[in-house]
Formats: sequence, structure tokens, C-alpha cells
Amino acid sequence: MADARDLERALRGAVRGGEVEFGVQDRALVTMDASNYRRVPLGVVAPRDAAEVEAALAVCREHGVPVVSRGAGTSIAGQATGVGVVLDFARHMRRIEEIDPEARTAVVQPGVILDDLRQAAGAYGLTFGPDPSTHSRCTLGGMIGNNSCGSHSVAWGTTADNVAGLDVLTYAGERAVLTRGGEGVPDRLRSGATSLVQGELARLRTGFPELPRRISGYALDELLPEKGEDWARAFTGSEGTLGVLTRATVKLVPVPGARVLAVLGYPDESSAAEAAAGLLPYRPLTVEGMANDLVSDTARASLPRGGAWLFVEVGGEDERDARARAEQLCAAARDGTTDDALVTDPGGQRALWRVREDASGTATRLPGSASVTGNGAGAGAGTGAGADTEAWPGWEDCAVPPARLGAYLRDFRKLLGEYGLRGLPYGHFGDGCIHVRIDFDLMGEAGIARFRDFSYALADVVVAHGGSLSGEHGDGQARAELLPKMYGEEMVGLFGRFKDLWDPAGGLNPGMLVRPAPLDANLRFAPLPRTPVDVEFGYPHDGGDFSAAVRRCVGVAKCRVADTAPGAGVMCPSYRATGEEKHSTRGRARLLHEMLAGEIVTDGWQSEEVHDALDLCLSCKGCRSDCPVGVDMATYKAEFMHHYYEGSADGETPGRRRPMAHYSMGWLPLWLRLAAASHTVPLLNAGARVAPLVALGKRLGGLAPERDIPELPRTPFTRWWRAQRGRPARLGRQARPGRPGRPGQDAGKGRRIVLWPDTFTNYLSPEAGSAAVRVFQDAGFRIAVPPRQVCCGLTYVSTGQLHRARTVMRRTLDRIEPALDAGLPVAVLEPPCAAALKTDVPELLGDDPRAARLARSVRTFAEVLEEYAPDWEPPRVDRPVAGQNHCHQHAVLGDAADRRLRARAGMTGELSAGCCGLAGNFGFEKGHYDVSAACAEDQLMPALRAAEPGTEVIADGYSCRTQMEQMGGPRGRHLAEVLAERL
Repeated sequence: MADARDLERALRGAVRGGEVEFGVQDRALVTMDASNYRRVPLGVVAPRDAAEVEAALAVCREHGVPVVSRGAGTSIAGQATGVGVVLDFARHMRRIEEIDPEARTAVVQPGVILDDLRQAAGAYGLTFGPDPSTHSRCTLGGMIGNNSCGSHSVAWGTTADNVAGLDVLTYAGERAVLTRGGEGVPDRLRSGATSLVQGELARLRTGFPELPRRISGYALDELLPEKGEDWARAFTGSEGTLGVLTRATVKLVPVPGARVLAVLGYPDESSAAEAAAGLLPYRPLTVEGMANDLVSDTARASLPRGGAWLFVEVGGEDERDARARAEQLCAAARDGTTDDALVTDPGGQRALWRVREDASGTATRLPGSASVTGNGAGAGAGTGAGADTEAWPGWEDCAVPPARLGAYLRDFRKLLGEYGLRGLPYGHFGDGCIHVRIDFDLMGEAGIARFRDFSYALADVVVAHGGSLSGEHGDGQARAELLPKMYGEEMVGLFGRFKDLWDPAGGLNPGMLVRPAPLDANLRFAPLPRTPVDVEFGYPHDGGDFSAAVRRCVGVAKCRVADTAPGAGVMCPSYRATGEEKHSTRGRARLLHEMLAGEIVTDGWQSEEVHDALDLCLSCKGCRSDCPVGVDMATYKAEFMHHYYEGSADGETPGRRRPMAHYSMGWLPLWLRLAAASHTVPLLNAGARVAPLVALGKRLGGLAPERDIPELPRTPFTRWWRAQRGRPARLGRQARPGRPGRPGQDAGKGRRIVLWPDTFTNYLSPEAGSAAVRVFQDAGFRIAVPPRQVCCGLTYVSTGQLHRARTVMRRTLDRIEPALDAGLPVAVLEPPCAAALKTDVPELLGDDPRAARLARSVRTFAEVLEEYAPDWEPPRVDRPVAGQNHCHQHAVLGDAADRRLRARAGMTGELSAGCCGLAGNFGFEKGHYDVSAACAEDQLMPALRAAEPGTEVIADGYSCRTQMEQMGGPRGRHLAEVLAERL
């Protein structure tokens, strides 16, 4: 530790502009990438320029500390983890220095995100050809380190094919400019490499397999005289083991005038694989393959008939040309296809590509019960029947010659069967590159031994088919041990000599590629608990095991995307606001992982580092749907907050004092009920207009001083409902005469439904409830409202008061039980309350079958109308819409029925995705206002400002409507209000 403190002081003195971080949280965030491996660094340096990189290297060299370069941390083989100092290039070195449209090149810093380069180059009709599925967050430096490829490599090649020049620093501090010819290479390095190559010409000319995706090992053959001594290509794919990249000059390619996506259906995976190579003469841009076990039922409905598909993108000068080329390709392929379809709509193409790009996460969870292997602590250790099986990388991207792909896949499937393993292959069929995640048991000794044995056996299969152990993601620790099987010991010896020429001190990314650590060492699962942790939620998809839930995050980092394009989703609003890794879903999951591991984060549930990271989680649940593996950080946060403040059940670990906002906002249903029952609402509203009282109240309640206190309606919805007794019902066009009946009784004479008086509708927005009554009566429903208060417990859950939440939920189940016994649908107007009833209630009350019954009964406003009154015609609105689709509706409920209802009423346009930023109690809590406002400005407020006059502003969530008004936007309304107004 003394040495680490000396190192930290020296780095702080040398790196003045960037950050030097040696704290627990800083280190915990970078222990892992997207692989199976974990290495704990001493510290992190985020340099601002090449000079600071050079200074940091000098300090590390003086202290004998290794260095690893890191971009987005999405590497699959472990090469973005390190035990010394991590250089984080993604934070500051993200500048596109130059784009030369004439030369078709760009000069970039290593932290530039690929999509940012593609967008900038797009202004000139150009793009960077390689495009891995992580294109929205991966960096150019990481792509060069791994020699990344992507779906368009059949047309535009690998990253090595698209690199023109590289500026690098060796661990010894030497500067080198790597280009074809080697003029910018230091004499010592160039002469040594020339001697090595000249002494091994025969081996270098014959020892590398010929295939488009040969990524494994060092590309020493690129230094052969007949290849022009291309140092940039030789360095690409070296995984940070030779030098540290500070600048790159990359090649750009013209963007096709139009693209058409041909989707070809095949009977099975093998048929698709065997057909892929035959499509290459038609010069497609992509030939991607997937089987139906990776495609959801919803996505499958949009695909042509088949058991497997090839996604073949075809380019042309214009749409007519591209379509003609695509039709020609489809016609040539029809002897082997079951069906085909052409997709010309860019939105439809994006939707299908998103299915493919999410496969790296989707394949991590295989449906069905986990098989217990080894010592019983299997991949799904602690899982119960029905839990998803965990699947892992390790053989993510091996490649064979495209013509051999079908035969290789058959051998691969056979080997899986022999070892009792499962995996879902997919990937770049046109290049012979297969991605797959396999349900290795990496928690038990027997399972790890099986992982090792299988790896050796599969390496033999890959080599027998003339393939490469890595076809995209590099060797890292996952496959470097196996390189002698592919190249032989002599060639691997040459790799070691090349490494030593560059880095004789062994300071750059040791344990990777050359002299690697064993493939079963440093597994990230090793320090995790082997028995389930005592938790409150049920975690039904993880067999009740909180550790398994946290392991869902495999690091693909979709949560680090700042994309606001249509369909981009919600996740992760706090990361979009701050840009800090600790505020991403991945960062929080990493800290929870380290909390369970107990090596760096040692305070368990009392960890301040975890609390700090979770504090700005909005509990939007966006990750529950947008994360490819369904990480549910809102639930994890509630779990953590419960333990953090409650302490251990045995009293050995004391809890913390809760902030006042947990009482003022967390107990909001109680305070609102008391205010309504005591008829003190007018007095409270008057007090809310007295500035000193308001300031005092906010301070005592732990509320943000920037927030306005909303005015309370004088009459709650339930009181209004009871007051209808004895009066004629307000009839719609199709409602029948009748009386609303006694409190809690039916009104009307159609289908019986329960209208749920949630806290927000009842006490804060009763106009939404009365509007829903009008619409439901117009649709012919008989409405029942529970006579006593019911509550989903949402505010208690979001503040981690889970014991109180259970009490409230059980009381609610007692009061709603008669409706459940009668099989009545429950219409819930407030999206977060509906989401809580469908998820939080059954996951906290798994022992009460009524919770699951209630969850199955819940419907949104639009779902009730669509499912139970399909012939009802909504009134015409005929206006464009703007506003907010509630994040819980997006993540849990879905908004398809709402979209169809708006369309039937003549409403056009889209509601904003993302999160409004208020998120219930979050935006009102002290210290959260800036992030809350930034979230609103991400998508919602710009969309409202851009809306044309006469636009209907819709937001079904009370928080969303409040945020719009308090941010200076127009007043939003519930969809029920908009429809009721026109009855």
C-alpha cells in the first residue's frame, strides 16, 4: 500500500490535466471488461493528451508497474483488465482531429467512439468500414487493439485493412509512427524486426492460415517484404502488449447511396451456414446469420418463414439499384431458402439489426432450467426450476474459411453435446466467424475443469478446419494459451521475440497474448459467494440468487450509449446526464459484484462506494428492457437501500439513518391520505404560496430547493366517485342509462372492470381518473372502484423501505381479493403503479399467490379498451402528439396498445423515449435536481419545444406531467383526458 501511495503521488505530479484515481470505487469499476476475467488494478489514469500518456508511462516505468490501455471496456477475452495502472482513453481523448474527404482518411484519438466518427464522416458521404455490434460505444483505440471487424467486413475488411498510420509510445518511452514502409519506426525496433523476419521468411510465409478473419496472434507476416513492411497492420490486433496508441490515421470508405436488407429464411442453422459463402460473389455488404433460438416471438413475426436466417445487406447507387441487386441475390439463393423478404424502410432495417446486435447479451441467458454440474455450485448456483441458464464467452468468435462453416458448425454442435453444454451460435456467416456463449459452470471446480478440457478440444476442431481461434475479439487470456495448437511452438516463440523487442521490461498488458496466464485463471466468479445471499426480492429469473442477478451484467455496455434516435430506448438516463461510468448500469453492477466479492469493496451492504453510485439511479427500470440481459438496477437499488439503512436482521451490522426525503416522499401515500381525510388541503395549498414556509418545509423534508411544491386538488378521485351516488351518470355515446351505484359498486351495465385509484391519480391528478370513467362508460364498461385505499407500495420500494412496502402490499391484496376472485381486470392509469403491481408486488410477496393473480389482472388504460372493448371507436382527435412515454411503461408494460389507440383516434407522431428525469421521488430529493433537469433536456424538452402549434401533449405519468410544467414546458395530460374531452 505504501508503494501504491508513492505511485499515486508521482502520477498526480506528472498528470496535471487528467484524472489520477486510486480510490476503492475507481478501481472497482475497471476490474472487468466483457469477458470471464477479473484483475484488480492499483489505480486509473484518464489522460487528456499524448503528453500525459507519456508522463504516466514514465512514472509507471520508474515504479516498475505494468500498464493496460482501456477504451470502452467491451473486450471479450480479458485484455482490457490489468493489475497495474489502467489508462482510460474513453474519458478525454475522444477528439476527431481531422477528416480529409479527398484522401478519405480521418485522424482520431484512441478514445473516439466509432459512431461519432461514422457520424462525422457521414457529412462527406464516407464511413469507417468495420462496425462491431458495440459500435455505439466502442472506441477506435479498442478496435485497433483487438483488430475488430463487424458485420460489414465481407465488404470493407477488418480494422487492420482500414488503418493507414498509428502514433504509439513504447513502455520505454520511445515514440513511433507506424506506417507502410516503417520510416517512422525507431532504428532499434526496425532493425530488430527486420532481423527477425529475414531469419524466418519461410515460416512467416507459410505459417498463417488463409482466411478473412485470422485475428489470433501477432500479424508478423505483414512485415514481409512482399507485403511492403506494413507496421500499422502488424501492430493492429496486438492488444496493448506492444505499445500505447495515442493517435490513429484511418481509412474511410464511401457510403452506398442506398441499402436494402434481404432477409433469407432457411430450414436450419447448417443450411444457412452452407449457403453463406455462395452469396459472396454478389458482393453483399453483410452476410449475418442467426437461428430461431436467439430471436424473440415478437421479432420472429417480422421475419420470413424459416428456422434460421441470413441478414444480407446490399448496397447500390440508389434504392432502385440496391433493390435490383438484392432481388438478384434472392433469386439466386431461392433453391435453398424457405422464404425471403426485402426490407427497404430504414426504421425496419434498424429494428432488425438491433435484434442481431443485442445477441451478444441475449445469448448470455439461455431459457430453461439450469443444469447442476460439478460440485453442485453450477453456472446457475442457487437457481431453481425455471431460472435462466447463465452462458459465458470464451469461445465467442472463432473463425474458419467461409466454405467450411457448415461442416465446422456440425462438429461444434457435436462437441457441445459430448460435453453436455449448450450454446446459441450466430454471427458473421459470410466471413466464417461464429459468436457463441456457452453455459459453462464457472463457479464450481468440476465445471471449470470441463471449461478447460472443452477449450482444448474445440481448439483442435477449429484448427482441423483451417481456422483461427479468434476471428474478431482477440486472444487475450481466453485463447492465448491455445495459440501453440494453431501456430505451433516455433511461431509462438517468434511472437515472444517480437513482444520482447517492443517491450523488454514486460510492462504492457502482461499475461495477454504472449506468455499468457492460464485460460482458467483470474475468473471473475472466483471471489463470489457460493451460497445465495439473504435478500428481500424473489429474483424469479435468477432462482432467488442475488449474486446470479448481479452476474447478469456481462459488460457489453449498451447502457453507455447516448443515442436519442427513435427506438433507442430509455437506458441509462443518469449516465447520459453525467457521462460517468459509475452512473451507468454496468458501473453499478460492477460495484455490486465487487461488494459481493468483498476484496476491494469490503463494507458489504454498508458500502459508501455502492451507495454513491446508486444515489443517482432514477429507478427508471429502462435497463430491465433495454439491457440485452435484463439487468434490473431499480430492483437492485431498492434491495441495497433496504440493507444499507436497515442493517442486518441479527443486529450485528447497524443500519444508517434515513434521509428525511425517504419519509417525506417515501411515505407520500400516507401524507396525502391524511391531508385529504383531515380536509387540510386548502390550508396546505395556502402555505405552499408563502415562500419562507416553503423553504423551511423543503429543508426539513430533504427536498430540492429548486422544486416547486405542486398544488393539491381539493377533491380526491375516490371522493368524487362516491359523490356520483344518486346522480345520473354522465353518459357517453354508447353508455347505457343507469346510476353509478353505492361506493365501491358497479356503474353501467357492460363488462365489469376495476378502476384502480392509485395514489397519484387519487390525490394529485383526479381529473385523469374522472376522464377515464367517462371513456370507460362510453365504451360500455361497468366500473368498480375499491371502497378503501389500495396502494402498490411504489414509493416505499423506490426508497428501499421494503418491510413497509410488504405491509402496504399485503393490506392491498386483502382489499382487492374479492375482485381477484371474480376474475375482474384491473385498470391502472398510472404507469409506474401498474409496473409495480406487475413486478414489485409478486417479487416481494412470492409466498402469496394473490400477488401473482393481481399481476396477471393488471391492464393499462389502452389495454383495457383494446382487449375488452375491441369494437369501441374512440373519438377523433386528429392532431399530432408530443410528450413522454413513461419509462416504466416502456420497460415493463409496453406501449403497443397505446400507439394503436392513438392511431385509431387520428393522433400522429411519437412520444419521447428516455426518462423525463423526475422519476417519482428522485427529482424532488435534495441534490438530484441538476441530473433530473439534464435528463429532461436529453429528449423530452427539446421535443416539446420543437412541437408545432396545436400539438396534443400527452404523458400518462404524473411525474412526467409535473416535470414538463416545472421545466417551463406545456401542460401535459393523460390520454384518457384527451379522449374524454372529445366524447
